[in-house]
Amino acid sequence: FAKVFKSTPDDLDMHVIYDVSHNIAKVEEHIVKGQIKKLLVHRKGATRAFPPHHPLIPVDYQTIGQPVLIGGTMGTCSYVLTGTKKGMQETFGSTCHGAGRAMSRNKSRNTLDYKQVLEKLGEKGISIRVASPKLVMEEAPESYKDVTDVVNTCHAAGISKKCVKLRPLAVVKG
Repeated sequence: FAKVFKSTPDDLDMHVIYDVSHNIAKVEEHIVKGQIKKLLVHRKGATRAFPPHHPLIPVDYQTIGQPVLIGGTMGTCSYVLTGTKKGMQETFGSTCHGAGRAMSRNKSRNTLDYKQVLEKLGEKGISIRVASPKLVMEEAPESYKDVTDVVNTCHAAGISKKCVKLRPLAVVKG
């Protein structure tokens, strides 16, 4: 990081803004058939997306809803969404946490070329540091579904609301 940006995160006043858990199980209260029930909600491939004014989201986000980070791939955009009332009613306050794989890790390793993936990322101005070449193929943009299509589907369904589109500058994968 310091080599690429010629400065440390502290010098740049960088800090964690929001951290999102996914692939977890939590005990929560939800309305089921008109009754409040205590449920164990398992979010596999999903994350919490609670609506505005929900008591379990931080005070800073009470008026907008819980932030949801939908990560793209090393070479595509990512998104910030927020939870909605409809999502709370229909999905227990859940939405996806990424686009999902289009190709298995094994197929990606056997099909994609490490150097070509790095070249394509470089052409987009994306810097990458990775512990192993196989991780580059496994996490290549071609290995995943189109994140914009997935986010647009969640937004259109009303289970989360699009707020911000982000573009990658650098990738660290280890």
